[in-house]
Formats: sequence, structure tokens, C-alpha cells
Amino acid sequence: MKKFLLTTSALIALSLMPVQTGFAQDSNALIVGMDVDAGTLDPRLMRDTTASRTADLIYSGLVHITPSLEPVPDLAESWETPDPQTFIFKLRPDLKFSDGSPLTADDVVYTYTTLVNPDFNAPSRALYAPISAVEAVDPQTVKFTLSAPYAPLLTYLDIGIVPKALVEGGTDIALNPVGAGPMKLVSWNRGSEIVLAANENYWRGTPTIENVTLKIIGDNSARSQAFEAGDLDVIQSPLAPQDIERLKADDRFGNVITAGLGVNYLNFNVRDPLLSDPKMRQAFAKLVDQATIVNDIYQGVDQEAHSIILPSSWAYSDKISQPTFDIEAAVAQFNELGWTDSNGDGVLDKDGKDLEVVLSTHSEDTNRVQSVEFLQALFEAAGVKATAQISDWPSFSTNYVQQGKHQIALLGWLNIVDPDRLMFAQFTTGGPTNWGGYSNPEVDALLQEGRSTLDQAGRITAYQKAATILAEELPYYVISAQGYQLFYAKDLPVDVQATPRGNLRGLIGFTD
Repeated sequence: MKKFLLTTSALIALSLMPVQTGFAQDSNALIVGMDVDAGTLDPRLMRDTTASRTADLIYSGLVHITPSLEPVPDLAESWETPDPQTFIFKLRPDLKFSDGSPLTADDVVYTYTTLVNPDFNAPSRALYAPISAVEAVDPQTVKFTLSAPYAPLLTYLDIGIVPKALVEGGTDIALNPVGAGPMKLVSWNRGSEIVLAANENYWRGTPTIENVTLKIIGDNSARSQAFEAGDLDVIQSPLAPQDIERLKADDRFGNVITAGLGVNYLNFNVRDPLLSDPKMRQAFAKLVDQATIVNDIYQGVDQEAHSIILPSSWAYSDKISQPTFDIEAAVAQFNELGWTDSNGDGVLDKDGKDLEVVLSTHSEDTNRVQSVEFLQALFEAAGVKATAQISDWPSFSTNYVQQGKHQIALLGWLNIVDPDRLMFAQFTTGGPTNWGGYSNPEVDALLQEGRSTLDQAGRITAYQKAATILAEELPYYVISAQGYQLFYAKDLPVDVQATPRGNLRGLIGFTD
């Protein structure tokens, strides 16, 4: 997938442009800078933040998630739960897709039936696995039957409803989406921009902002400079820390800076022979200088993490802790595992083989690139031959990490609206996003308990027990809990409502 990256000459040209203070386009248009292109515009198949944020504009779900992470009615005007394993949703009357065709219970049934079908291979299928049946009671009523009580269900029902007739008729909604959200697709120039216009058939009416362009600018600083030059109206995380500080001080711009719903983490491939022993992963973890990464590279916009559970989560406990930075302890642990400097050349070796590892990340996020290069230096100082492998996001994510070809990869998760979202699919045996191949039956059972227990105290216990095991066995080493930053032109004709999820409905005139 092609990326739009500004060259050095383009950056110089941008810096010499006259500074503008106004709205980038006319008063009913919005230009938003994005870091990566969408991989797909089928909401059932999305894997990246741009796809998710674009789909949130093009499609609507049964519910909408507010900035305070509360599910509120969207396509469903109400719902009831006659028992813990049954949810009945009543759709709003006369709903339509953007092409004018009716949206009925059949479309809801089709969307969720395909999501839970293993053959469809939806990345988020694990989130919907407890759904055992979806039935259309009548054209406006949908009944969900669950195999077990499922605490986070409502939080996940914001996924966009797709038109059954169009998809079964051969329309590729990955490229030509048709949804029931506030916007519809006008054009998509891959690697460059996604252009949207108001959907006149949206149940809430026409938004204040009738045209939205998502401009793909992969370099974080280049995106900030384009915003300062007046070529963009809105930018948001990820951003370079030095740009965040400068933009915060610029009174031309409004900003929202808050705790995010994401983490930066190292994904250990436990299927790799070198990394299959938790003690080896612990030794590598002790080479991670979190404080320097968070305070110097990210300049304090993130927060040091101590476990897989976000500090902002109701399930968080400060008693759970991963290994901390200690080069001497790391080397001692490598020695205990048989890796010693037998040749006196400064490189640890075992059975005639040097200790070598590949650290990888993607090129679009300069903070992650710097972090990997810093980790490379730390690893080498401890006697580990470390190679930094940097590639573009599609190659890194789709063709490398998701294929389980990595050793230690630096990447992140966003949209963590519930502990289940960061744990179940990632750590259960055979989970769809368990790219490192981790497996522990006790963790499987705890994570199943965490999602099926309706009592929050019981959920807290389950997740904390699982997090304690994960902090020791380390399929992930969580470096930081991400902060979220949004900057916008002050003369936008809407009351900006930001969400730490990074979705954009609150920027086009619809507030929750």
C-alpha cells in the first residue's frame, strides 16, 4: 500500500509558506490529517485506526460510543435484556442507507452473522464470539442470543451495519462502501486522500460539516507543519512530542490533550525458539528503559505502563508490575540461561552461536523508530546483536507481524474501551490477533471468566489475575499508556467534541 510522505524539499517549501490562520476550506468543509491510509472501508474487516475512524463516519451501528465510553442509541432507538443472555433491539423507523435503500433487521442479522463466521475471518471476530444467534423478529426488531452472559457486549455494538442486498449482489464495500452514517464516500485516492460528503439519508439529518477530506500524511512532523500552514483543519495523535508542545502554545489553535485509550508495547513472538522461554523474554524486558522512552523520546506525552491494564481502567491495580530496566540483571539472567561472553568479544553466545535478535516497527511513526533504535543500542550494550528492521505500515503489519514473522515488534493498540478489548483476542490460545502465538490455559479461562461475569468486582478479579500472569510470562511488554492529542482550527463552525478513541463525529456537528 502506497504511503504519502513529504520529501525534505517539500518540508522546506511548507516551512516557507505564509502562515494562515483561517479554516482550510469553505465553512462547511473539513480537512483532517491522518497518519496512515485505510486498509479497507468494510467495517467488518478494518484493522487500522484510519479505517475505523472513516467507517465511523460512513456507517452507523446499533449503538454509538460517547467520549465517556457510554453506549447510547444510534440505529437502535432502544433495547431490553429479558435475561442475561438475550438482548432485543428496536430499530428506528424508516432507516436508510446512503443509497436510499431501506435498512432493516435483516441487514443487522447479516452483519453479525458474517462477523462471527470463522470463514469470513473478521479481525474482531473474538469480540462477538459469544453471540450464538441473531434473529430478525420483524423488520424493526433484532434478537441477540448469547452462549453465556457477556459483559462488554454493548461496548462492541457500534460496528457499522452493512447492506445485505448490495454485498450479496456483488458490491465490494471494502472499496465502495455504502452505510447509514452521517457521511458517504465521494472518492478514495489510495495513499493520498479519502473524500466524504454528507449523507442526506442519515437519520439525524445533515451535519454542519457537509464535506470531509481525510488527507494521508505519513510523517508526523510534516502533518503538523501542514496544519500550521493552514492546509489542514484538524490533526490528532500520533504526533511528534516537540510539535505537541509548539502547537499547545499557539493561540490560533484549540486543543484537547488527555489520557488515551491505547498502549505502545513490544510483541514477543513466543513461537520463535529464542523467545519461547519466559525467562528469555524477562531478560530482554529488563533492557527496556521505559523512563527514557516515555520522558525523552515521547517527552512525557505518554505514561509509563506497569501491566497490560490501562491506569485509567476500572480494573487497574498498581500491585501488578512487569520487569523494570536493569542491564546488569538482564545480563545475569542471560548468563543463567547459558548465554555468556565466552569469546571475550563483548557479544553473548551459547553453543557457538551469538545472541542475535531483530527489533522491528513501522516507518510512519518517528517516535517508534527512535524507540527501536534506542532499544537496539541498549541491547548491544548488554552483549546482544540487535538489528533494527523498519518498514512501511502495510508491510510491517500485514505481511510481517500478522504473519508471525517477527521476533520483537514495537506497535500499539488503540480503542481499548474495556480490558477485554486488549486481552481476549490477543492472549487466548488461537486468538485472531494473537500474532505471537502465546498460549496458557489458565489465562484462557480467566479471560473467558472476565467477559462472561456480569459482576464488575468479579471481572476485576479475573483480569487482575490474568494480568499478573502476563506480567511474568510477557507475551507483551507494555512500554506506555498513550496520551491523546487533538489540535483544531479555532474557527471551525462547530462545537468540537473530542473522544480519546479519535473518532471524528464530534468534529462535524453531531454531539453526544
